[in-house]
Amino acid sequence: MAAQDKKSSFDFRPGDTVKVHLKVIEDEGQERVQIFEGVVIRRSGRGVSGNFTVRKISFGVGVERMFPANSPFIEKVDLVRGGKARKGRLYYLRNLTGKSARLDDNERQSKDASASSPSASASAPETASGPTTLEAAAVASAPK
Repeated sequence: MAAQDKKSSFDFRPGDTVKVHLKVIEDEGQERVQIFEGVVIRRSGRGVSGNFTVRKISFGVGVERMFPANSPFIEKVDLVRGGKARKGRLYYLRNLTGKSARLDDNERQSKDASASSPSASASAPETASGPTTLEAAAVASAPK
C-alpha cells in the first residue's frame, strides 16, 4: 500500500496558490504537460483516496478542477505562494471577485527568518539610549 501512496504527500494547504503540472494525451498519442494554476480551496481524504480542488479565474469565468492526489497524470505540484486561510474549505471564494477574492500571504519562510535574527531587536535599545540626531539638532538651534 505504501508503494501506491507515492504522491499523496503534497506540501500545501487550502488557501495556497499552486501550479499543477498535468500530462495531457493529444490526438495521435502524444503527451504534453499542461499547467493548471489556481488557489486550493479544498483537500479531502487521506492516502490513496485523497484529492484536492483548485480554483482559478479563466477569461472572467471561475473554473474549478478536482484532482486525485494519486493520479498518474499529475507530474508535479509546485507551491507558488502560501495563503493565509482560517478555514479548511474555502467555498466562499466562489462568490467573491476582484481584490476581495485574494487571500493574504502566509509568511511561512519569513517566520523562520525573524526567529533566527534576534540581534535586530537587541540592537534597538542601544540606539534609543543616546540622543537622536533630531534631538541634538533641536538643542543646538535653541536660543541661548
